[in-house]
Amino acid sequence: VPTVVVVARRSLQHWSRAASRTGQSASTSSWFPPSFNSHYPHQQQQQQIRIVFIQTENTPNPESIKFVPSGRLVLESEDGTGFFVSKTDAMDVILKSPLATKLFKIDGVKAVYLGFDFVTITKYAENNWKLMRPEIFSVLMDFFDSNQPVLVDQPIITDTTILDDDDEVVAMIKELIEARIRPAVQEDGGDIRYIGFEEHTGIVTVQLAGSCVGCPSSSVTLKQGVENMLMHYIPEVTAVVALEEESEKD
Repeated sequence: VPTVVVVARRSLQHWSRAASRTGQSASTSSWFPPSFNSHYPHQQQQQQIRIVFIQTENTPNPESIKFVPSGRLVLESEDGTGFFVSKTDAMDVILKSPLATKLFKIDGVKAVYLGFDFVTITKYAENNWKLMRPEIFSVLMDFFDSNQPVLVDQPIITDTTILDDDDEVVAMIKELIEARIRPAVQEDGGDIRYIGFEEHTGIVTVQLAGSCVGCPSSSVTLKQGVENMLMHYIPEVTAVVALEEESEKD
């Protein structure tokens, strides 16, 4: 069976869905509105090259490839069985594997199987491995570097977890906050949480935390950064407001 040793590079999330809605190419420089880049200079320097060797093995199924991270066990189980999940499974099943959850964010991933020392990924027939591989390598590298468990007893649900009843707009808002906006805000010691979206007004409500609370520049962050980005990619969004902190009163 032919194998290939690949050097993977850390990269930012590929915004094919958002880019296709705005008619833009998916180039890194076009993902951030200019005002957001200027407010968060660290984000422009966030890409860094990290080396990891991933061996890939072809399988009898041309739509499936086996990815073997070097020197790393993937899933240890007493009976030697693995974990299989497909994109059409219920969300609570998918969320049992933080790794599979991340892989399903890549366009074209149909199913994921976690074995003892490998991950087998199956794609839809119409998708192209050449386009998918760089994102798969990036997700695998980042995940194994974080030392997160590949399986959890209870599904991990956060404010940006995409749920079964979320429509396309809400899913895209959560995706942008999780992968693009939150990392930039966290660079300055803060955080941002998704609260809700009002479909009839187009208003997104978020909650600022950490250093963002009471910061003089938080309004700039909210309007020039968060609001500009969401409105830039999602026409349904008309404004972003912050949930006001309740004043402490006896």
